[in-house]
Amino acid sequence: MMKRIGWMAFLLAAVMVHPVLAEDLNVEAFQVKTTKDLIALCETSPDEPLYAAAIHFCHGYLVGAYHYHEASIAGPNAERIVCLPEVRPTRSKIVENFVQWTKAHPEYWDELPVETEFRFLTETFPCSE
Repeated sequence: MMKRIGWMAFLLAAVMVHPVLAEDLNVEAFQVKTTKDLIALCETSPDEPLYAAAIHFCHGYLVGAYHYHEASIAGPNAERIVCLPEVRPTRSKIVENFVQWTKAHPEYWDELPVETEFRFLTETFPCSE
């Protein structure tokens, strides 16, 4: 928990201290109100001043949502909606695939990113019965 608070404080400081932000990468993008906002962070160019913050935010958002889901299905009566393969793809590969999938589904760009993430995950890693 303390690590998360520390990271969030660092991210907030980085966003507030940096006086000039790229046109596509601005303070509002870090609020990730829409899937499009999250994708903008996930696709930040390494040349951008906030590249590290953006990429870490992207991965952190997606991993955090997935971990919350995992915790919510830990009970004995819970039903899985996402079943990763035994040999799991890397986190970077899943994020890359999520970005590509999202680009192919612009109808979800204005939705909450967590909803789009789970649309992607349930389609990509369905649980067979």
